[in-house]
Amino acid sequence: MKKIKLLLIGLLLSTSFTMFAQQTVKGVVKEKSTGTALPGVSVVVKGTVRGSQTDFDGMFIIEKVKTGDILVFKYLGYSDKEIVIGSNFNLTVELEESLEQLDEIVVVGYGSVRKEDLTGTTDLLTSKDFNKGPIVSAQSLISGKVAGVSVIAGSGAPGEGQSINIRGTGSLSLTSQPLYVIDGIPLDNGGVAGSRNPLNFINPNDIETFVVLKDASSTAIYGSRAANGVVLITTKKGKDKEFKFNISSQTTVYTLRDKVDVLSANQFTSLINDIGSTSQIALLGNSDTDWQDEIYTTAIGQDHNFSAIGNLYGMPMRASLGYSEHEGILKGDNLARTTGSINLSPTLFDKHLKIELNAKGMYTENKFANRGAIGSAVSFDPTQNVYDATSKYGGYFAWLDINGNQNSLAPTNPVALLNLIDDTAEIRRFVGNAKFDYKIHGFEDFTATVNLGYDTSNSHGRTVTSSLIPKTETGFNGSLTSYIQNSDNKVFDAYLTYQKTFNEAHNLTVVGGHAYQSFEYDNYSYDSEAQEDGNTYEFIDKSKNVLLSYFGRANYDYNGKYYLTATLRADASSKLNPDDRWGLFPSFAAAWSIHKEDFMQDSFFNELKLRVGYGETGNINGLEDYLFLTRYTGSTDTASYQFGNQYYQTYRPEEINENLRWEVGRTLNIGVDFAFLDRKISGSVNAYVKETNDLIASSIVDPFTNFGNRIRANIGDMENRGLEFMINATPIRTENFEWSLNYNISLNDNEITKLSTDQPQGGISTGVGGQVQVHREGETANSFLVYQQVYDANGKPLEGVFVDRNSDNIINDDDKYIDNDPFADVLMGFNTNLNYKNWDLSIQTRASFGNYMYNDIAASKGILQNATNNNILSNLHADYYNSGFTVISNDTALSDHFVQDASFFKIDNISIGYTLDQLENTTFRFYGSLQNVLIITDYDGLDPEISLGIDNNFYPRPRSFVLGVNVNF
Repeated sequence: MKKIKLLLIGLLLSTSFTMFAQQTVKGVVKEKSTGTALPGVSVVVKGTVRGSQTDFDGMFIIEKVKTGDILVFKYLGYSDKEIVIGSNFNLTVELEESLEQLDEIVVVGYGSVRKEDLTGTTDLLTSKDFNKGPIVSAQSLISGKVAGVSVIAGSGAPGEGQSINIRGTGSLSLTSQPLYVIDGIPLDNGGVAGSRNPLNFINPNDIETFVVLKDASSTAIYGSRAANGVVLITTKKGKDKEFKFNISSQTTVYTLRDKVDVLSANQFTSLINDIGSTSQIALLGNSDTDWQDEIYTTAIGQDHNFSAIGNLYGMPMRASLGYSEHEGILKGDNLARTTGSINLSPTLFDKHLKIELNAKGMYTENKFANRGAIGSAVSFDPTQNVYDATSKYGGYFAWLDINGNQNSLAPTNPVALLNLIDDTAEIRRFVGNAKFDYKIHGFEDFTATVNLGYDTSNSHGRTVTSSLIPKTETGFNGSLTSYIQNSDNKVFDAYLTYQKTFNEAHNLTVVGGHAYQSFEYDNYSYDSEAQEDGNTYEFIDKSKNVLLSYFGRANYDYNGKYYLTATLRADASSKLNPDDRWGLFPSFAAAWSIHKEDFMQDSFFNELKLRVGYGETGNINGLEDYLFLTRYTGSTDTASYQFGNQYYQTYRPEEINENLRWEVGRTLNIGVDFAFLDRKISGSVNAYVKETNDLIASSIVDPFTNFGNRIRANIGDMENRGLEFMINATPIRTENFEWSLNYNISLNDNEITKLSTDQPQGGISTGVGGQVQVHREGETANSFLVYQQVYDANGKPLEGVFVDRNSDNIINDDDKYIDNDPFADVLMGFNTNLNYKNWDLSIQTRASFGNYMYNDIAASKGILQNATNNNILSNLHADYYNSGFTVISNDTALSDHFVQDASFFKIDNISIGYTLDQLENTTFRFYGSLQNVLIITDYDGLDPEISLGIDNNFYPRPRSFVLGVNVNF
């Protein structure tokens, strides 16, 4: 019996030892769908800092693991997996790809990180977040989606360029647009001749993600080109899976939403009969012509796209082909674009070498309707017919002078402008890059990367003016102007990345490298009228500038709780003199994941992270080349110098500034990221101060000290202060129904803190060189500088009567005052998505408060004198009934009566769709959307959202109706 007891005790001790002794666990991690081994997978014992990473064969080993421990497997783009250790200490683990995890991978400068590891202010938008509707230009995908980012279309023309401002305007004379980086290629800010938009070469359907880098701690890695923020665009890539195909097609109908408010034919006739002389009354016609109806039309657009994604002979690839053709609502306007792209992502040498090949090609045909017709249609006499059978100008009505030619002071028939001027252009563009990532054999912690990029374009454009166009001179035989532009943007990046985990808790990533980029332009232009007159008619202009850079970045985190980031970039630009050519741009950032602390384990926060960052960036974007060198300009043929019987061309030196240097922006950002209720609610709050020093502006110089009286010089400072808040919520998520919301709001205050002299801005129609805006120290950039209008007891303005603000009994420039500015104090975006079974509904809205607009149409065409000026009849803007102004005057044009509150609320888009997925391996989504649905505003003009706040002959944004289908198979 005693022996039996001892045997049982021994068995129990042996079992206990087996259960609780520490063992070594090893295994392999694979992708579930393909069985491919996954390198770099994080394997950690839950609740500890002990762990490992899989090698390039997907293998891992962890020591000191006991039965009952839980291993957590994490990998970018794949769902996390937990495995409880039992009696098996040799594991095979399969991970599944996760779209939600993919959404959390953020591309940053020269690398990518998990969103939870970010220290800077970075916003990620994936294809599921993009705006719906007729999207021709890539920028429209994110309008209203990102706090602190303003996206304004230049006009309603198809594919028109977009103005993007991140955290307010950043410069006085240089560009305030962000840097665009497409698949690792920084684009040139100069654009492409003949193109409506520098991003039109990208098919919006090919875009996977937008990443917006807003604060200098995240943008400083791009140095001198990142002063106004960075927009990283990543296109869709191949997958190592069986092929899937997508076909999408949509048709859009564009209609005119609104017209400029002018007098009708009856109102105009009554007015002329009341105020006109007998000869002027005799000029009235017998027609009732709405000239705006004559130039605008219902337009049609179509988009067709095909893409294939999968594995080609063991190599992940994606290819796409797209065709878009969109008419403009201005008759004759047209954009036709063909795009193609291919991505190949092979891996070699046991996955040590990863190659990414991207190629995008675009061919665009643009037909530009003459936009002079817009202003002409507003002012043309509504009692005249479009056509005149007796007219020598192709049968179009024209106001004639005593010689039978077009009156030089009369507007040209707007229909003639559209039909007799042919303005076309073709653009061919290729953007491609080859990126090589080599994880060095024997030194697998190091990855060497080389990125070679090439962006080349060829543009041909011409404007043909018919001899029948109404002209002021006799014997006009028609004209031809043409141009050719070839541009090349070359990129070379080489950098080394070191990534290592120490003592299972300290994670370090260091990047260091070199970047080179060159920009070359070759321009040629021709003018047939100059040739006919015997003057120089061909011009050749070539330019090149180079940016040379060195950069480094270090990221450190301890146990996924505490993060530190430091970057330094050194840039040298050939645009600046050798002594000031180099700029050093550092940044520092820290973050604390508070929710991972022990004392937060029982809190309701799923995420609570505090971020602090400071960084510096430079700016010379938009600066002309080589202003530090003496340049010579040749005289024209009509200004030659006679020596004897010969005439010689002369050359004059241009202004020079040998001390021109970088504009430098310094940004301090404090932010908090949060999520709670199982991440049903998440968002961020950011506060920032951005100072820009050494602003480049026009400076007056003493006579005889330079070759002109004004030069470009570093003479100013500016500050932007702001607050941003963004929240995402999913109030309801069930098996059949999901409702998600996104709301963002941003506040920004801009002030010029130093400027030696006022810088007049904002050209207007009245007067010669009239300007209504100013850059002034202590004020917001582009502020309106106007007279304070005096009103009578009934609230009607008294013509020519202004407030004597300095009480010197004289009304002059000293009485002008700052009356607001065109930039919004508050921007908001609200978006909601509902999905019920196979139905989906999305609504996008935006709001802007505190932005003001100068109504130049009312100021220039709402004056009674215009109606009968110079023995021609011109229609009036309906504001005449509000103002009663009678005499054209430069002072009247600068009345604050024309500066109006342009705050607005817009419903940008409503889209509804139905997905049919009953067919095997094939899904159909049918959808419809309405764009530019509703605008609520007190502004009296055509549109309250016009860049820089001057409303003058604006091409109206249309209302759009879309029907489409998307097929996946």
